[in-house]
Amino acid sequence: MSEVYKKQVGGSHYQSMMIQPSEFINKNNLPFAEGNAIKYLCRHKQKGQKQDLEKAIHYCQMAIDRDYPEKEKTVSEKLQDELEPIKDFLEEAEKEKKELEESYKESRRQTKERKEKERLTSPIDSFSDDLQNSIKERKSNEWIKGYNKWKNK
Repeated sequence: MSEVYKKQVGGSHYQSMMIQPSEFINKNNLPFAEGNAIKYLCRHKQKGQKQDLEKAIHYCQMAIDRDYPEKEKTVSEKLQDELEPIKDFLEEAEKEKKELEESYKESRRQTKERKEKERLTSPIDSFSDDLQNSIKERKSNEWIKGYNKWKNK
């Protein structure tokens, strides 16, 4: 069996190694993902460089996913995950609602205050307007009388 590992088809990147990755993988009965990770780790300097290291990482991730899968969530846990953003949205909406209510109350208070001020000052303004109109009318009447006197002379 050893003779088969001395031969390499396509390239020479394994021939400089003391033991070829394929021999190590087969003699240790390693699964596919682990075997490929070892192969890419061993050859990265002679062949694929950074990309071979990324491939090795990818195969390690495959082995992790295969042998150590994340615990399956219960239906209740999945629903909780899905409801979390909705819960956050509703909390934010409730805060905005309270802010709007406060703003509305303040606006109503200011309007009431302004109307009360207008109510208190309105009679004075009205009296002042009436007085000014009366003075204008009297001046106007006096002017007409004076004009008529002059004209009749």
